[in-house]
Amino acid sequence: MKGRLLLEDGFEVEGIHFGANNSIPGEVVFQTGMVGYPESLTDPSYSRQILILTYPLIGNYGIPADDCDEFGLKTWFESAKIHVAALIVGDFSEQYSHWSAIKSLSDWLKEYNIPALYGIDTRMLTKRIREKGTILGKVIMEGIDPESIPYEDPNIMNLVQQVSIKKPVDYNPKGDVKIVAVDCGIKYNQIRCLCERGAHVTVVPWDYPLKSSDYDGLFLSNGPGDPQMCKQTIQNISQLIKEADYKPIFGICLGHQLLSLAIGASTYKMKYGNRGHNQPCIYDNTIRCFITTQNHGFAVDVANLPKEWQPLFTNANDKTNEGVVHTSKPFYSVQFHPEHMGGPRDLESLFDVFLDQVRAHKKGNKSLTVKDRLNMALQTPVHVPPVASTRPKKVLILGSGGLSIGQAGEFDYSGSQ
Repeated sequence: MKGRLLLEDGFEVEGIHFGANNSIPGEVVFQTGMVGYPESLTDPSYSRQILILTYPLIGNYGIPADDCDEFGLKTWFESAKIHVAALIVGDFSEQYSHWSAIKSLSDWLKEYNIPALYGIDTRMLTKRIREKGTILGKVIMEGIDPESIPYEDPNIMNLVQQVSIKKPVDYNPKGDVKIVAVDCGIKYNQIRCLCERGAHVTVVPWDYPLKSSDYDGLFLSNGPGDPQMCKQTIQNISQLIKEADYKPIFGICLGHQLLSLAIGASTYKMKYGNRGHNQPCIYDNTIRCFITTQNHGFAVDVANLPKEWQPLFTNANDKTNEGVVHTSKPFYSVQFHPEHMGGPRDLESLFDVFLDQVRAHKKGNKSLTVKDRLNMALQTPVHVPPVASTRPKKVLILGSGGLSIGQAGEFDYSGSQ
């Protein structure tokens, strides 16, 4: 069976159907990761989006079993279900091969009623989105009238309300510090990163009434859609950071945007967002650059940050803000995903910084600010000589054998190889 991807501007492309046999609208976005499609498809930040995976072959390592770890969290997935509206890939492999796989990607998509298309030029689609910006679209199966499926803009919906849990859930209750995690679309590995470091984590709904007396530290999760839809969450955070007896706060992705809105900064919708496992971020006006995993379509405008707040990271590609930190109080957030799962682990240490600050704060030890701790964890440990001003006359390029850029799927990965 065939199907079509129709874009709001009138463009359409035909592909071959796999997964569920249904038609659905969504916002069309692309992701540049080379691996990690089970994690990406279960990431709540992709709610109601038609996801294009730019890597040329998808499905080759199948889908693993629905196992849980010692904390009761799903081992291989980032949430309890698939959140994308539909999936678009260049080539699909029904014949999977991996020690952990128990089913094909197509069968897994059918279980959650998610349609998918392959045999489509994803490079062409990606270039189109990069030039024109993120666009609304719909996947229409053969025999279905396209007019019967209207376009749908997820950014005017409160997607966070749709994906958030309805009542609090506890993890690792024997932990030595109590962390309240606000679920705006939280990924399981964020909870795991906190639990593995000895924290008792209570995950609460997005609009849960927060009291600083109920926790030792507050964590703000990632999530889908426009952050300005979460007015109740922003109001709750705003009240907490003004308290005299404040507690440490750490936000990731949407959590970063919510913290920034709570302190009076603003956010804006990006042209096509940053989604992938290879986004370079520069730390705090240094030359230290980290490779990060990202999934967001909105960004924080730091032009109107309050004077006691500073940018923490900056995207080396598009110069967008990637984090903020208070100069003296234990509040900070990052736009990227340090909890990895299908991406680099370069900055997982940010969870160590958070919990070290929480434990010190609980004991009344405020000798080190969170900005000091971040600097100790992230600064280059050795002297870095200044960049040479003379231009080299010869450059030796070491090739990667039979691997070409087209086969690797991403220029920066094949270039590093």
